[in-house]
Amino acid sequence: MESASPWRFSLQVGAALACGVLLRFVVGLEPAGWLAWLAPVPLLLLAFRSSGREAGGLVFVAALVGISVNFPYRLSVFSLPIAVIATVRQAVVWTLIVTQSRRLVLRYQTAWTALAYPVFWVAVDTLAAALQGSGNETSLAYTQSACLPVLQFVSLFGVGGLLFLVALVPSTLALAISFGGRLGRAGLAYGGTALLLVAALAYGIARLQTPASGRMTTLGLVAIDDAIGPKASASYMKSIWDAYDRAIAALGAQGAQIIVLPEKIGFVAPATAARWQRHLQELAAQHHVWILAGVGIAADPGPVNRAWLFAPEGNLAATYDKQRLAPGERGYRAGDSFLVQAIRGRTFGVAICKDMFSAALARAYGKRAVAVMLVPAWNPGPADARMEGWNTLTRGVENGYAVVRVAREGFLTVSDAYGRIVAEIQSGPLPGSALLVRVPESGQVPTLYTAIGDLFGWICVAASPVLLLTGRRRPA
Repeated sequence: MESASPWRFSLQVGAALACGVLLRFVVGLEPAGWLAWLAPVPLLLLAFRSSGREAGGLVFVAALVGISVNFPYRLSVFSLPIAVIATVRQAVVWTLIVTQSRRLVLRYQTAWTALAYPVFWVAVDTLAAALQGSGNETSLAYTQSACLPVLQFVSLFGVGGLLFLVALVPSTLALAISFGGRLGRAGLAYGGTALLLVAALAYGIARLQTPASGRMTTLGLVAIDDAIGPKASASYMKSIWDAYDRAIAALGAQGAQIIVLPEKIGFVAPATAARWQRHLQELAAQHHVWILAGVGIAADPGPVNRAWLFAPEGNLAATYDKQRLAPGERGYRAGDSFLVQAIRGRTFGVAICKDMFSAALARAYGKRAVAVMLVPAWNPGPADARMEGWNTLTRGVENGYAVVRVAREGFLTVSDAYGRIVAEIQSGPLPGSALLVRVPESGQVPTLYTAIGDLFGWICVAASPVLLLTGRRRPA
């Protein structure tokens, strides 16, 4: 017996490491969506079959191994201390959710305990999104952004609803493996989860049968990865603008009615920005197109990340200042107003890159009956380009509008109100990438999520303390 304890401990640590390796394929920047439904199962089983103290340590080790897959990316965006804190904090969250779910499952061993793991996840996710303001880009719900039938569920209950579904399945599977028919009211747990999953898939498949219709609008998208910094030479600056000029002229000649350029084409002084503004006004008038362009301006009392919208007549129709600032934009002035513009009888909205991480901001546009969101963007770390695109696409499905996202060091993407990719290409350095897309002029597709927002998420927030207190009680 004395020799069995070290052997058992070694097996547990090995199992925790294996669970962590599996999680790396789910929590990374380009996750395997199908694996998100299965990867937590071994981790939950490990927790169920370990003592309370052991479970906490083992789950933390597994979570840290998994989450560390994103540490190089975090280090490219944040300082070393912040990257370490963010990684450890996420591992602690996983540990608390799994161990508190374990407490309820082992204490009561009945059907309703399958809800603990998903409810805790949705509560934490909802609070994180609200407290961070810019949303919670690490949510496991985004692992399903490429699976359109499943993704349609966000049109009902948002990211919280989809996360609940993604977490409920492994929770139920872990109960089935651990207890089988011995679980109290087992049929309710297993049958209820299966029924909910089938209903969600049926809803998504039915929703995707809606065809795109309406008269066509021709969009032009242009992005050049090379940026213009405050110390850029005149010749370097000219080479980039000449490339944009040629692309705009070519797209205009092909019939583009709206041309979208990326975020922060350059970061320049106000005098230079004024020259660029006049130049873009001339281009809009010359080619008789709407032009949306992003620029960083070193203004006083603080820099701004701004988008200009120019009308075909050559006037500046509107400006928009980014509201949800990225980590590298410390000291910038955040905007506080929305840009909604009627173009060809259709309602367009404008946001910049990280703005679309915020479900609240995106929903505000949905409540303004926007049919299309135009989103200049920039992925300073190309590794997160796909993840940021998925987050933005999800906002469109939540609120029933199409999304046109044009990113430097990322992708030029047009998706419809159901998340279907209409067209997409990758950006590139000089001479850049350009895309011409014809899309139907359908209006906004009303969604339940636009009407009720994160109500489901906040219900889970309210339910979590009840579950935590219940876990501390002895069953009758």
